[in-house]
Amino acid sequence: MKNYLKSFLVLFFLVFFTDISAQVGSEYIFGENLSTMILKTKGTTTIPRTSSGIHYGGCLDLPLTDNFSLQPGLMFSAKGTSYKIDSLEYTISPIYIEVSLISKYSFGSDVIKGTIFAGPFIACGVGGYKIEPNGDFKSLRFGSGSVADLRAFDGGFLFGAGIKIRSFLISVQYGIGLTNIEPSSSGDLEMKNRVWGISLNTLFANR
Repeated sequence: MKNYLKSFLVLFFLVFFTDISAQVGSEYIFGENLSTMILKTKGTTTIPRTSSGIHYGGCLDLPLTDNFSLQPGLMFSAKGTSYKIDSLEYTISPIYIEVSLISKYSFGSDVIKGTIFAGPFIACGVGGYKIEPNGDFKSLRFGSGSVADLRAFDGGFLFGAGIKIRSFLISVQYGIGLTNIEPSSSGDLEMKNRVWGISLNTLFANR
């Protein structure tokens, strides 16, 4: 999976910094995450408290038709949650570099357009922190086994909708993590990210 991520990042930057076509546009994105994790312990599912974080990054807009386009994107995304295990409260806030490939459909006038979009993403944990029940603040460790807090890689699907007003797009999206990011191999605990996002996109179109 690491090789796929590296290849995608290289391709993204080659396309982003090369004027490959007069039809290619770009978007810069900034917004807020409202995230939680689905926890399943020995078959019992709980939904912990929601935490807030930020996301920012950019994407290309590669038009296929007048209404459809593909958007490869690269995003910095802070997620997290607070939860209890055996009456002990934990807070965990991972930071990811997220790569996505979104299909977008747009409709409306030149001034105001509606958009709907969906597509897969993969993410790599690059930082973050945790707060333990005794109040200790520690950096997150990514990996597997008992010494790690979370698995480094996540993957899933996101979808959303927005309103474009001239060169700005306001959107709401929902990301569903499909990967178990719990680092142990016992199978007793399952953790999956769930994220609502609110974004403001600034659009730059060459067409």
